[in-house]
Amino acid sequence: MGMVKKRRYQMETPDEPLEVIIRGSDVLNEPLLNKGTAFTEEERKELGLQGLVPPKVVDIEEQVIRVLENYQRKTDPLEKFIFLTSLHDRNETLYYKVLTENLMEMTPIVYTPVVGAACQQFGHIYRKNRGMYISAKDKGQIRNIFDNWNQDEIDIIVISDGSRILGLGDLGANGMGIPIGKLALYVAGGGVYPCKTLPILLDTGTNNEELLADPLYLGLNQHRIDDDEYYEIVDEFVNAVQDRWPKALIQWEDFTNDHAFPILNKYREKVLCFNDDIQGTGAVALSGLLGGMRMKQEKLSEQRIIFYGAGSAAVGIADMIVAGIVEESGMSEADARKLFWFIDSQGLVVKNGPRPLQDHKVAYARDEPLIDNLLDVIKAVKPTILVGVSGQGQTFTQEIVKEMMNYSKQPIIFALSNPTSKSECTAQEAYKWTKGKAIFASGSPFDPVRMKGKIFVPGQGNNMFIFPGVGLGASLCQATKVTDAMFYRAAKTLAEMVTEEELSLRTVYPDLRKIRKISQTIAVAICEMAFDEGLARIERPEDIKAFVKENMFQPVYPRYVAASE
Repeated sequence: MGMVKKRRYQMETPDEPLEVIIRGSDVLNEPLLNKGTAFTEEERKELGLQGLVPPKVVDIEEQVIRVLENYQRKTDPLEKFIFLTSLHDRNETLYYKVLTENLMEMTPIVYTPVVGAACQQFGHIYRKNRGMYISAKDKGQIRNIFDNWNQDEIDIIVISDGSRILGLGDLGANGMGIPIGKLALYVAGGGVYPCKTLPILLDTGTNNEELLADPLYLGLNQHRIDDDEYYEIVDEFVNAVQDRWPKALIQWEDFTNDHAFPILNKYREKVLCFNDDIQGTGAVALSGLLGGMRMKQEKLSEQRIIFYGAGSAAVGIADMIVAGIVEESGMSEADARKLFWFIDSQGLVVKNGPRPLQDHKVAYARDEPLIDNLLDVIKAVKPTILVGVSGQGQTFTQEIVKEMMNYSKQPIIFALSNPTSKSECTAQEAYKWTKGKAIFASGSPFDPVRMKGKIFVPGQGNNMFIFPGVGLGASLCQATKVTDAMFYRAAKTLAEMVTEEELSLRTVYPDLRKIRKISQTIAVAICEMAFDEGLARIERPEDIKAFVKENMFQPVYPRYVAASE
């Protein structure tokens, strides 16, 4: 690794000090090692830092106070994002200390919704590289390029091709903000060691003409390549990862539907990987619905469900709910799917529609006449649950939400599209139009709503509840693959962590401030499944809970000494 004598950074206080090979300003310029003003007098002498930092030795708590003071001076969310990014780039331990202690406030800044604006402006706010860029011109060289990354032990890779960033569409190389943001949440929320994470942007061009015309765009200045060559590059990438970092989990992120499903289906049985938009979104939505069933005291198998949107997220959610219905009722998958109606840009997804169905929609196509608008579908179906995954803001109108009240005393309204501007309706609208009867959740955060002397806390269907725990568990036990059953177990585990007090506030998710505990509990469940099913590549520990807890990163400074010759 070049910088330390040991084979990995031990980012919690070790029994023995960490032996550092580099000296002087090189230490300060390495964010995984830098402690800034927190280097002790002894460390300053050992590592050649005397004179390079102010004389006062401070602890990390004082550094956090200084960071927060400067952070609060920023009034623009994008400026806050840039400020935290700069901190991330110079001192990773301090960054994660600040983030883990201020998750409720900062998660919307480092991830959705502000990361969407950051991706749109990525080439304009770029400061310093983080992660790796693999472009179409690197075909045939990817394995050699991976040698340029100086970490030999990688647990989690998040990769996007930038083709479908949140609800914002094709952002090309600007989409790198998503893998970076997801891995920040893996560390802060899941306790994955930061040195063992790697964000990757697969740049195969962009069809966004505004970006191609932008002189500050940093990606390939060409249109996206055709499918055969595209899949050859993806295959080369997977093989190169398997060779360079054979234990690494690959998380596919923000790929368009036409690529997301084929990629997942090709590699899910061969490689440790998952697609968060399909499986993670499905699990977190299922968990929210299970919370809704606790409120309504009803069963999933008794519901009628409309999906507004029929992309990868929609089908991933539906597949997970189907698994839940089968588990709960013993119903067949085919019968469970009959409880779903999907709406795409043409209207109700039907078998004999105006154009051929995409493969992922076939299982949910109805043998019914085409209905071309949401309101008429609702009137025909009489649903109890309405899920928005359309990327179309303000499409759940007052008329539509009020119509839902005709078919359920407590209709479930999930407006899951991101970022906030794309949400199908707001929490305030859902509660107001249903007189507080709706069970509401969204993809991006909304503030609590006060109405008629009551406080309603809208649930945020944040994938952060699921993917850090799944990834942590799968990587710690070195699973050979991630199964849908693991995501179903994660969804049930999350739903069981919602307290009765939280349900009384009309929220279907636990407090995000408990995310480390949530991730640990999910990781334990994933490890247990992997060991029980023979999917783990390590020996089963005596105490899985202790094993997971001991291997979670804590943002504290280690003690350094200069490496002996």
